[in-house]
Amino acid sequence: MWRPLSGVVLTAALLTSCGGGDGANGSDDASTERGGKGGSPVSVENCDGEKVAFEAPPSKIVTSNAAGLEILLRLGVGSKVIGTGFPPAKGALPDDLADQAARVPVLGRTIIPKEKLLGSGADAYIETFRPARGAHVGPRPQEFRAAGIQVVQLRSTACAAGQTGPREDLSAVTDDIERLGTLTGASSRAREIVVGMKKTLDTVGERVDSVPEEKRPTYFVFDFDAGTKELTAVCGKQVANAVITLAGARNVFRDCDADYKKTGWEDVVDKNPDWIQLAVRNRGSGAADEKAFDEAESFLKSFPATRGLTAVKKDRLLRIRSERTSTPGVANAEAVEQIARTLYPDKFEGVR
Repeated sequence: MWRPLSGVVLTAALLTSCGGGDGANGSDDASTERGGKGGSPVSVENCDGEKVAFEAPPSKIVTSNAAGLEILLRLGVGSKVIGTGFPPAKGALPDDLADQAARVPVLGRTIIPKEKLLGSGADAYIETFRPARGAHVGPRPQEFRAAGIQVVQLRSTACAAGQTGPREDLSAVTDDIERLGTLTGASSRAREIVVGMKKTLDTVGERVDSVPEEKRPTYFVFDFDAGTKELTAVCGKQVANAVITLAGARNVFRDCDADYKKTGWEDVVDKNPDWIQLAVRNRGSGAADEKAFDEAESFLKSFPATRGLTAVKKDRLLRIRSERTSTPGVANAEAVEQIARTLYPDKFEGVR
């Protein structure tokens, strides 16, 4: 199921695990690379092939939310981040990354106000989700240019709507990690992270790839925070669809030609998924997360339309935070393994 990774050399020295080995150490791991190149020009491509060029790696970066911030921290370039929106909640990151994230100024608890973003002094803005067409959220392109800020998009999520067909692997996510590595002069660290993710995915693939498509269990992501009356379905173009597919399951909404869409419970009842992910956003503590998971589970078990679903009756409910499957990062590979181990426990006997 895994597709070739761009620019990755599979050497033993790079085979780090996806867990603790991918945490940044608090230092700027890119310093040796930059030392050899000085202020060499760098460029990356955004959605629609738009090229974004810098005369030197940007040194003042603002991230739109925790996804971009976490990738930069894992790359070891946290000292370059001067602000973020949608900051990670307490407990969302490993301790070493959380300590670094706590030092990053929060420019907005949600979307960064336009005035703060334009006045931040940033030379690069990492955008995780592109505003919907026609929705003027935040600065316009000409305002970014006037402020000297260039926008770099995480293509795995910002470009999802323009993708052809469903997303079935994490190549777009690993490409984003490598692109930010190129942008910040941390290419070597990016390759280490990507190879660690690949190692995890290969371990899963060796155990589930042989399961015929028709025998793979069906799977529904219940986005509890998006509402219980009008549901938000995770479609084929979303990163979560790749996570589900690589784990050996079938997203019941994989055929809808979008990243998300509004739907109703009648559609879910008609599809009757074998497994349901209770997807809740980080609440700031393990206890608060568990409370939210309990509330989502209680709803499914008490709501007349859902209490008869196969997944609910058989208690096949996975407690996995939304961010681990729907936003790009190392956690995507970890979620693949978590889901696969839950769905196919016999195939992971003896595997640590």
